[in-house]
Amino acid sequence: MSEPIRALISVSDKSGVAEFAKSLVNLGVEIISTGGTAKFLRDNGIHVTDVSEITGFPEIMDGRVKTLHPLVHGGLLGRGNDDKDLMNKHNIKQINILAVNLYPFEKTISNPNSSLSDAIENIDIGGPSMIRSAAKNHKFITVVVDPQDYENIVKELKSNNLQINKSKRASLATKAFAYTACYDANIWNYLQGQSEETNFPELWPIALKRLDTLRYGENPHQEAALYLKGIESKNTLIASKQLQGKALSFNNLSDANTAYDCVQSLEKPACVIVKHANPCGAAAAKTSLGAYQKAYACDPTSAFGGIIAFNQRVNASTANEIMSNQFVEVILAPSFESEAIKIFSAKPNIRVIEYGETSSSRSINYSMQQISNGMLVQETDRASITKSEIKCVTKRKPTQEEIVDALLAWKVVRFVKSNAIVYGKNNATLGIGAGQMSRIMSAQIAGQKAAESKLNLNGAVMASDAFFPFRDGIDVAADLGVKVVIQPGGSIRDEEVIAAANEHGMTMLFTGIRHFRH
Repeated sequence: MSEPIRALISVSDKSGVAEFAKSLVNLGVEIISTGGTAKFLRDNGIHVTDVSEITGFPEIMDGRVKTLHPLVHGGLLGRGNDDKDLMNKHNIKQINILAVNLYPFEKTISNPNSSLSDAIENIDIGGPSMIRSAAKNHKFITVVVDPQDYENIVKELKSNNLQINKSKRASLATKAFAYTACYDANIWNYLQGQSEETNFPELWPIALKRLDTLRYGENPHQEAALYLKGIESKNTLIASKQLQGKALSFNNLSDANTAYDCVQSLEKPACVIVKHANPCGAAAAKTSLGAYQKAYACDPTSAFGGIIAFNQRVNASTANEIMSNQFVEVILAPSFESEAIKIFSAKPNIRVIEYGETSSSRSINYSMQQISNGMLVQETDRASITKSEIKCVTKRKPTQEEIVDALLAWKVVRFVKSNAIVYGKNNATLGIGAGQMSRIMSAQIAGQKAAESKLNLNGAVMASDAFFPFRDGIDVAADLGVKVVIQPGGSIRDEEVIAAANEHGMTMLFTGIRHFRH
């Protein structure tokens, strides 16, 4: 008589598990279970053998120890005929199917009221150990960690003489190792945040969970997907709600992220328009409508097909203005009036994204860039300055209005690809030069952009993401009518550049902060 098929089921997420277990029982599978799962299955009319009956040892330490036993792991690691005699000698029964998912660590720590002790108690030990044993032994064992796989497993057992084929077992084992790796990475990430150690530890595990497959990557021939890093936080772009429109592409999300981050740095109400990863207009005003009008005026040509982000609720008048002005790919805001959504619905392909109110305190996070066989990691550039931290290095001193304009231009230049120049006035950008190999070329392009939009640069400010290596950039700005320059300083030719500003009767402000963006 052949040995019965045994399934050990121990899950925190009980989605679909009762149906799964009933289907297994109907196929003649013997169910072994633990604690709360065993009770749940019995409550659903399913006969269950407790793990403690198998091991002859009760669950102890409030359930911390229940499956860490040779009779459990021997059943998961047994290699068929190779270990048959040994298993018979020690009365170890082969386990053929393992269905386990882990304590809800992520859910626990996402609760703002959870404590360190709450987090510690929700670190699963026995579950990952069983998953790894079964995944290692997938030649003989089927391991399932995702309730979405239950139905397919039952179908294959029915159609394949109570067997799961080798490639399927290997695929499920690979998924199981990824599951435990991400689980451990999230624990590490949490505990790292509780410690006072360096921001750049020697080992850095990363947990990524696929949220969606995208229409395509940077180009239509490239496939792409969206992944969540770590634990989802509310009121961010990745946790936002799409109210209407086509699916988001790789480029949509990349540009939307720049627009979102940039608009969050500005005073409310503000608007930022992004095209091909660069702001092409940004402004703050008394209303979202006023901010949009000023941002759009900076570069109407580039705004076509762009991404528009607001940091305040969008109303019907703003929606009407956008729809009458331009074609737009994505519109982001913390919220929308119902009438505004109705107006946008006239163009159902427009992606309308609601991201909710953001917190004023944003924790440090990191940007990562892949290189050949490695990853560059840095703190995200969130450096900012206040009016009192700016150093005036010229004879001419700025007015209060010029300081306001300089600060807005300085905030925007952080999001422009280097070399970056931003001209601005009246709390709005007037011309933006991005991504050039020489700074003077960026200054010239920004001037050309302002001229094309028929914007007057007399009395404007100029922000530069890095120092001026020569006076030529200052000369270009002076010829355009710029009166204030804000830049990091730090060049060996600072004195020459300052002298050029004095010669033209300009104000020069040093920030001591560089904002390269590659």
